Amino acid sequence: MTDPISPPTPLLDRISRPADLRNLSIEQLTQLANELRADTIHSVSRTGGHLGAGLGVVELTVALHHVFETPGDRLIWDVGHQCYPHKILTGRRDRMSTIRQKDGLSGFTLRTESEYDPFGAGHSSTSISAGLGMAVARDFAGRDNHVIAVIGDGSMSAGMAYEAMNNAGALKSRLIVILNDNDMSIAPPVGAMSAYLSRLLSSKSYLNLRQALKQIASHFPKPLEVAAKRAEEYTRGMVTGGTLFEELGLYYVGPIDGHRIDQLVPVLRNVRDSEANGPFLIHVVTQKGRGYAPAEASADKYHGVTKFDVVSGAQTKAVAKAPSYTGVFAKALIAEAAADDKVVAINAAMPSGTGLDKFGEKFPDRCFDVGIAEQHAVTFAAGMATEGYKPFCAIYSTFLQRAYDQVVHDVAVQNLPVRFALDRAGYVGADGATHAGSFDLAYLGCLPNFVIMAAADELELMHMVATAAAHNTGPIAVRYPRGEGIGLELPERGTPLPIGKGRIVREGAKIALLSLGTRLADCLKAADDLAARGLSTTVADARFAKPLDADMINNLADTHEVLVTVEEGSAGGFGAAVLHHLAWAGRLDKGLKVRTLTMPDAFYEHAKPEDQLQAAGLTAPNIAATALQALGIDAVSVGEKPARA
Repeated sequence: MTDPISPPTPLLDRISRPADLRNLSIEQLTQLANELRADTIHSVSRTGGHLGAGLGVVELTVALHHVFETPGDRLIWDVGHQCYPHKILTGRRDRMSTIRQKDGLSGFTLRTESEYDPFGAGHSSTSISAGLGMAVARDFAGRDNHVIAVIGDGSMSAGMAYEAMNNAGALKSRLIVILNDNDMSIAPPVGAMSAYLSRLLSSKSYLNLRQALKQIASHFPKPLEVAAKRAEEYTRGMVTGGTLFEELGLYYVGPIDGHRIDQLVPVLRNVRDSEANGPFLIHVVTQKGRGYAPAEASADKYHGVTKFDVVSGAQTKAVAKAPSYTGVFAKALIAEAAADDKVVAINAAMPSGTGLDKFGEKFPDRCFDVGIAEQHAVTFAAGMATEGYKPFCAIYSTFLQRAYDQVVHDVAVQNLPVRFALDRAGYVGADGATHAGSFDLAYLGCLPNFVIMAAADELELMHMVATAAAHNTGPIAVRYPRGEGIGLELPERGTPLPIGKGRIVREGAKIALLSLGTRLADCLKAADDLAARGLSTTVADARFAKPLDADMINNLADTHEVLVTVEEGSAGGFGAAVLHHLAWAGRLDKGLKVRTLTMPDAFYEHAKPEDQLQAAGLTAPNIAATALQALGIDAVSVGEKPARA
C-alpha cells in the first residue's frame, strides 16, 4: 500500500501548542476541527492504533484547549484511547508516525512524554479519582487552576467512577467532569432546546440566582430548606436527565452536542468562569468514529486498527500462520460448553478481545459481558460457582489486577471453582507497560487453593481449558499470550491433564531448562545451541506453576549440574516457587547451580513483542548464555549475552 497523501491543513499547520488556538473564532475552531480530524485519520492510517474514539472527541479536544489554559489547567483523558487529537495539538504532531513503536509516542497519555499529560492511563475509570486528587492538592497549595477529567460512558460502568463522584460531591472541591457519551445513549435526544438549556443552566446569571435562592431557603425551617433544594434539583433532572449525578453531588449540565463547537465553547466558558464551589458534570454526546464513513459504519467504530487505506477503509493485516491463542481458547471453551451445560463465560467489556464474542454466538444465554467491572465479574462468577455452575472468567492478565481483593476474598478464601482465563499474559507489544501481563504468576501464586497453568502452545491450551472445566475442587487459572500459536493440529476437544504434573520434552544430562509457558520454544532452540557445544541439555515443560511437579523438579535437580527456570512473568512467580521448593527439599545443599529467568524489575514501554523479549533477556541466545555462565564459561566470548549480565 502506498503512503497516503497528507490532506491540506493550513490552519492546523499554524498550531504548535494549545495557546495558538486561544484567539481563534468559532468559525476558525470549526475549520481547525475538520483539519484535525483529517490529520488524525491520515496519521493512524500509516501507523495503526486507536482511531474511532479519537475521531469522536475532535471538536471536544479543540474546545477544551481553546477554553482552558493547558497545561496549567490539568486535562485528564480517561484510558487515553481518544488522546491522538490531543497529542497532535500539544506539540507532538511531527512524531505521530512513531506512535506505539519502540522509542516513539505512547498510544496513551504518558506523564514522561509531555507536560500536557498530567496523568497516565491505560486502564479505564481512573480520571475522576486522579482529577479529584489534583483538585484537592490545588486547594491545599492555594492555586486557582482548573482540573478537567474526560471520561467515556463505557468507563462510567466501573464502580471506581462512582466512588470518585460520590467523594467529589462530598469534598466540594472544584472539579469539571466531562462525560463523553458516545454509545450508551443515556441522554434525551440532543437538539436546540437542550443546547439552550445547557447554556442557561451553566450561565453565571442562573448560578447566581440559584445561589441567592439557596441563601433565602437557608432561613426556612430545615424540612422546607431540604424540600426546596430537592425540588430544584429534580426539576432540572427531569429536564436534562442528570438526576443521578445531582444525587452524587455534581452540578449537572447537558446534554450538549459534542460535535458543535458553537455549543461546546459557551458551556465550557460558563463552567470555567463560574464562582460556584463543588464539582460540575458536563454531559457531551458524541459519535465514535465521527467524520470517517468506514469507522461510523463499523460495529466497533474502528476502536483499534492496523494500517489502512484511507479511501476504502480496508485494513492491512498480515496473513496468520496459525490460529491466535485467543481464538484457540474460544474454540476449546465452546467444545466444553457443548458437552456441559453448566459451563458459562464472563468478560468485562472485552468480548472480542477475549474470544467470547464467538462463544456468545453459540451460547448467547450463557455468555455475560458485565461492562468495565472486573471486581463485579469475579464475584459474579463466584456466586455462580456456589450454585454448581462452571464459570470461566476471561479477563486480560493486566485487568485482573483490578479485581485482586475479589480474587482473594470471594474466590480463594472460599475455595470456589472459578476458572480464570488470563489472556495477554506476558509482553503485549504496542500497548506497553499498562497492558503487559507481568504479575499474574506472582499475585496468584501466593494464594492458597489456586491451581495455575501456563500453556506452552495452542494444543496445550486446549488441554488446559479442558482441565479447568473438569476441576471442581477450587479456583484454577490458565495464562496464555497475545498472538499466534505455532501451527499445531488441534483436536475437536481438549483432554484434561493430571493436576500438577509437567512433562519432559527433551532428555539430557548436564543442563536442565525448566520452562513455564510459551518460552518453551526458545528453550528448545537454546538446547540445540548448547548441544552443539557438547553440553547435553534437558528441556522440561512445567505446565503448572502451582502445584509444582515436585518429583520432576527434584529429579532435574538431582541429575543435572545447572537448572535454569524460564518464564515470561515478573520475579516472585514460578522461578521463586521453584527456588523455595528446592531450598526446603535440600536440593540446594550439594552444589546445584540455579538461575531464574524472569521479566526484569522494570516497566517496558511500547515496542514489538520480540524487541521486548530481547531487551528482557528471555530469548534463546540469552537462555543459552545464562546456562553457560552458570558453568563458568564466558558467554560473551562466544558472542552471547547472559540474561542478567
